[in-house]
Amino acid sequence: MESAEQTIRRIFAEGQSPVGAEIALESDRYAQLQKQTFPKPSKTRLIAVANQKGGVGKTTSTVNLAAALANNGAQVLVLDMDPQGNASTALGVRHASGEPSVYDVLEGRLTLAEVKHQCPDFETLDVVPASIDLSGAELEVADLPNRNSLLKEAVDKFLAESDVHYDYVFIDCPPSLGLLVINAMCAVHEMLIPIQAEYYALEGLGQLINTIGLVQDHFNPSLTVSTMLVTMFDRRTLLSREVFNEVKNHYPSIVLETTIPRTVKISEAPSFSKSVIAYDPHGMGAISYGEAALEIARRSENVLEAIATRMKEA
Repeated sequence: MESAEQTIRRIFAEGQSPVGAEIALESDRYAQLQKQTFPKPSKTRLIAVANQKGGVGKTTSTVNLAAALANNGAQVLVLDMDPQGNASTALGVRHASGEPSVYDVLEGRLTLAEVKHQCPDFETLDVVPASIDLSGAELEVADLPNRNSLLKEAVDKFLAESDVHYDYVFIDCPPSLGLLVINAMCAVHEMLIPIQAEYYALEGLGQLINTIGLVQDHFNPSLTVSTMLVTMFDRRTLLSREVFNEVKNHYPSIVLETTIPRTVKISEAPSFSKSVIAYDPHGMGAISYGEAALEIARRSENVLEAIATRMKEA
């Protein structure tokens, strides 16, 4: 008896319907992804997801890459450092004003272990929420001598004392280049930069790379831009393909081959307090994020070696 994938391919693969061809391709990619094994990194990978330009899919990428990795066996921690708390929403974690959150961690009242929650959709995905209270943190800690390393100290302490080994720690940064982002950059070894497949996205990239360079020089010499992910990609348009090729030519070793398309389900999922991985697991959005997560997992050892080299040189 043929599988659903074989039935769809038999009906549509040789037809003239573009919708049918799309369904057949989607089905084939999903089937291939299910056969893959996601390797675990030999050490915890700490990754900040940042881009000072808003609306590039930063939070969406954080949430769905973390969910895809957790869905394939990895132990993952997501720290929401955006006062809007959108990553917390998408992962089904409460983050109302006054609720224990990363704000309390930065202020020294609570530890990460005391504020983290398990994502209801994935057993191996933990979340440290952010609330609107975090918006005042930059002013409140600005005069502290260790203001740039508050998050690093909390993360290092948590990982050292945790009974659970985390394969990945993702930090979702706000769309700015302020103290919260500096804290995130000082707490990690890697930067993941989502880039919208539009011209304006390229203009802000230089400023972000410059800021990362300053953090490397003054605070965190091991910081490495390990990954760039092109989002909101429309393969029907010349512009999307040109943006991808431009970024790929400039950063050939760190731009993922996988691109993330614009889909209704990706945008819709957070309104149900879910990642697209949980909300529409067979859809093109979930498949694309799954393929991107697989690329990230497969690059782990090369990235960890590059970080170790930077640390020796520092």
